[in-house]
Amino acid sequence: MELIHESGGERQTLATDVETADSFLSRAKGLMFRRSIPDDYALVFRFDGVGTRDVHMVFVPFGLDVLWLRDGEVRHKERLSAWTGLAEAEADTLVELPAGAADGVAVGDAVGLDS
Repeated sequence: MELIHESGGERQTLATDVETADSFLSRAKGLMFRRSIPDDYALVFRFDGVGTRDVHMVFVPFGLDVLWLRDGEVRHKERLSAWTGLAEAEADTLVELPAGAADGVAVGDAVGLDS
């Protein structure tokens, strides 16, 4: 499975090592207590509907790029700093990537999984 970014008719792979957090426990834990993640990694949280989704960086010792998606469209993007970052926005899907991995992604772009 890959995480794909589409903009202006062009496709770019954001991550080839994609993990989904679909259970209560995996969503609650997220990336806490990991020492690092690979450069081509993404953690994808899929929800049943649109709602306010928050991300905190407690016990996450590395920065992240976070994308809030609604129907596959980027609605909000933020870089969160290690340990202290905190943000929220409405989404039906949340994507966490290594800091810098989403530099070319803009609000309004399409991002989705491709198997």
